[in-house]
Amino acid sequence: MSATPRLDFLLRALAAAALFFTTLSSLRAASTDRTTATAPLALRVMSFNLRFASPQPPHAWPERRPIMQHVIEQTAPDLIGTQEGLYTQLRDLAADLPAYEWIGLGREGGSRGEFMAVFYRRERFEPVAFDHFWLSDTPDVIGSMTWGNNYRRMVTWVRFRERASGREFYFWNTHFDHEVETARQKAAILIRDRLAQLDASVPLLLVGDFNCAAGNSPAYETLTREAGLTDTWTAATARVNEGFNTFHNYEPPRHDGVRIDWILARTPSAVPRAEIVTYRENGQTPSDHFPVLADVQF
Repeated sequence: MSATPRLDFLLRALAAAALFFTTLSSLRAASTDRTTATAPLALRVMSFNLRFASPQPPHAWPERRPIMQHVIEQTAPDLIGTQEGLYTQLRDLAADLPAYEWIGLGREGGSRGEFMAVFYRRERFEPVAFDHFWLSDTPDVIGSMTWGNNYRRMVTWVRFRERASGREFYFWNTHFDHEVETARQKAAILIRDRLAQLDASVPLLLVGDFNCAAGNSPAYETLTREAGLTDTWTAATARVNEGFNTFHNYEPPRHDGVRIDWILARTPSAVPRAEIVTYRENGQTPSDHFPVLADVQF
């Protein structure tokens, strides 16, 4: 074989090899893209009424703080909606949980009053938008209340982006009034109407202390039947501590209790597990509420 045919053969072989490896790389990339696109957005979500930071025993904040840190570290939620937290208390919690960042505003404006704070894993998520509104006839007026309630009530919401996938979702956190039924009903209607203004294709979670019974209250019916949200507790494949009351007031848990702390979701694809977290240490619980936890997929 002369030099020229040998060179032509070698060039054709190299070209074929290059085409093979280019095609193989493209197939691998396409497979990775499909896997990323079809993988569910899996979130471990917690709603936790912290009980404000009272300095008075029993159940003073310094006693409860390390137990609360332990509960959150052991359950490892991706996102936490807290209720009743005061500014100094939330700063304590942030110092104890360095993997998390938080967003919030006092219900009386600025750092004043209780917060509906949202904690999130800083390495996994980034907030792309957030805001607050008050549960009243003038929701955009800071600190407003017009429904006969004696305490200001509000919503803090965040739109998050998962850094790895780029997928976005909403996380809303609230605390309904504990005294006035009309205020709870109107709060649910206001939230229903505001949710209806959002892009329905974006996953959404609504968590909070709703101060009324799941499955047996007008506010629950408004948010589930009318707003179309799913109660992750009833949808869960597995439930831990089923039947326990979520507000225990530092008393032994009741197995026939009322569930007033909820995690609701818009069209989740699966809820593998939900839990009412009843951990206590030497008889002390982290709060007068048990935190509720749900693994939610979209």
